[in-house]
Amino acid sequence: MSIKIENQASIKPPKKTEETIQSVLEMVPREHIRGLNRIVLVDRIVPDSRMPLQNVSELPGLYHPRQGNIQPFCEIALTMLLPRDGFFKRLAGRLNFKPNLAYLVLSLQAQHYFLTLSHGIKKHQYESAIRSYVEQYHKAWRDKQSGWRGRLFKPLQPYIDKWARSLRKKYNTEQKRKSA
Repeated sequence: MSIKIENQASIKPPKKTEETIQSVLEMVPREHIRGLNRIVLVDRIVPDSRMPLQNVSELPGLYHPRQGNIQPFCEIALTMLLPRDGFFKRLAGRLNFKPNLAYLVLSLQAQHYFLTLSHGIKKHQYESAIRSYVEQYHKAWRDKQSGWRGRLFKPLQPYIDKWARSLRKKYNTEQKRKSA
């Protein structure tokens, strides 16, 4: 089952945007996507009468759960992923577009999964469950997308992680020492 991707944005998305979205959705089990049938690319997310949020136009993505006979769908705002102001912001947006889009699609899909299909999770547990779900599948997607560099540095990953943990520990002790 392929999810339909609708482009309603006036901004031209980078090449292979649809392929990136489909490759991200292929990483998650098919059961987790059940019921989600479209992803809409828009310029900005427009506030709706159903959404009481004030700053909804500044969100990069929004999940719309099923309401009545309207099936659940996701909206992705391209202006948040591809900023138009300043040369360096535009450059950074283009360079980070693919991983940011992957993370956003996974987070919207995780919201769909945990709100509609997963049972036994309380309201206050949603955020941490969604975050760990997204990190797990984003790491798997990133490993699948990496080329020769990823395979070259894969054996070094445990040592880099150990080094990062030790640096984080030193930083935390330094912060505690400064605050005391």
